[in-house]
Amino acid sequence: MTALASFANNLRSRAGSQPDAPAVTFAAAGSPDDTMSYAELDRLSNRVGHALAVLGVAEAERVAHVGRNRIGYPAVLYGVSKIKATLVGLNWRLTPGELAPLLADSRPRVIVADDEFTANVHEALAAAGVAATVVSGDDVEGWASADDHDPGGDPVADDVALIFYTSGTTGVPKGVCLTVGAIANNLHRPAPWHMRPHATVMVCSPMFHTAGTGWLYLSGFHGAHCLVLRDPDPPAILAAIAEHRAAQALLVPTVIQMLLDEPALRTTDLSSLETLAYGASPISSSVLGRAIEAFGCDFVQAYGMTETGGPITYLRPEDHDATNANGRLRSAGRPPEGVELRVVDPGTGETCPTGVFGEVWTRSDQQMTGYLNRPDATAVTLTPEGWLRTGDGGYIDGDGYLFLTDRLSDVIVTGAENVYPLEVERVLVEHPSIAEATVVGTPHERWGETVHAVVVATPGRAIDDADVITWCRERLAHFKAPTAVTVVESLPKNPAGKVVRRIVREPYWSTP
Repeated sequence: MTALASFANNLRSRAGSQPDAPAVTFAAAGSPDDTMSYAELDRLSNRVGHALAVLGVAEAERVAHVGRNRIGYPAVLYGVSKIKATLVGLNWRLTPGELAPLLADSRPRVIVADDEFTANVHEALAAAGVAATVVSGDDVEGWASADDHDPGGDPVADDVALIFYTSGTTGVPKGVCLTVGAIANNLHRPAPWHMRPHATVMVCSPMFHTAGTGWLYLSGFHGAHCLVLRDPDPPAILAAIAEHRAAQALLVPTVIQMLLDEPALRTTDLSSLETLAYGASPISSSVLGRAIEAFGCDFVQAYGMTETGGPITYLRPEDHDATNANGRLRSAGRPPEGVELRVVDPGTGETCPTGVFGEVWTRSDQQMTGYLNRPDATAVTLTPEGWLRTGDGGYIDGDGYLFLTDRLSDVIVTGAENVYPLEVERVLVEHPSIAEATVVGTPHERWGETVHAVVVATPGRAIDDADVITWCRERLAHFKAPTAVTVVESLPKNPAGKVVRRIVREPYWSTP
């Protein structure tokens, strides 16, 4: 383990070597930018660590975060590391009913929650039967300790640094455990972008995603300046790149497409931008080709999942030919050194020949150790030999490029958010006018996919689309609610009586 292996040790090193350099800037529309230097972030994270310890957080215990992107979050991330505790990232969009099982599973000692979400958190805690102290994410300095001396915690490889929740293929939330050692291995693995001290790196992904938090600690690892946006607002993104002379940026395909439609794109100085990284959801070759021409910088696609602890393939700049003459714009790229990749026949477990479809498996020293409190689910995902079953389907061509053709699971990816059909279906069938329901992802120009409900009416009842959508939005986070409803007489089922979503989905994805 090196001094840069943990969040805590990396910040200590950077605060010593470049104390006055900007570590993080938070930008929100209508408010002045807020910046902390590495020395300031180091001191505030020390104070946060002491405050959490006073509130009862011991080594290996958990601190949850429920909040939007803001300047105080990095101090929480590093402060938790300095007392050898674990940070649990929770989606602030979730309803109390959705948060409760996650809190019951992770049982945090302290929850850092934005003021606007504290009522939801308290309701979720009551439902979960969990006792935790809730402190303000809006005002980290307000509850941080006055003691700004380093708490002295020295995380080791096996410590769990982060837990992020993902529902996988079942819709049942599972906490992905990422250790200090796994994260360090990912940080030391070469990537196809040139992050460096003092350069500005922009991220607008939410911090409850591994992408958002990942780029925050990745920039800190390299001594770069992380520019964090509150929201992925196209005019704000363009203005931030120009004002702060951002060298690297991470954007999801949905936002890239929104930027292409933004009039200010034609007049904004983007000459500082060296690399634009993208991933998390599909992007069409036409949109990618337009973006390559419009931004005039290197493009890198990163493919991975929460469980893989970072990207497991990159489509590198040299593969991004705007004409798509090499056909590689549809590819997810090739794995970096140290990451193994294979495509496996789901029925036999044998490696598929070149060009043959199967399930994507990966193995590396950066992936999760398992799911929190879920040994059975862990055993399904991780083989005894250490291979991680991604649940994604695809094939590898003769040059070693991975092409993702379909998910073996039914997860819907809408605007880089994962939606699990079973969760939505459970809400739909509670509607008095719905007898049966299934949910599939259908094409959407802006979001990549959108949630589409296909339902059978209760005999003698009529179904009103708007009423069904409202019903779901009142019980689920809005991004999970259907945007379209189709009424059918019956749903296709297999001999066991299970709805075959593939058949339901096919008409919407058929090419004319």
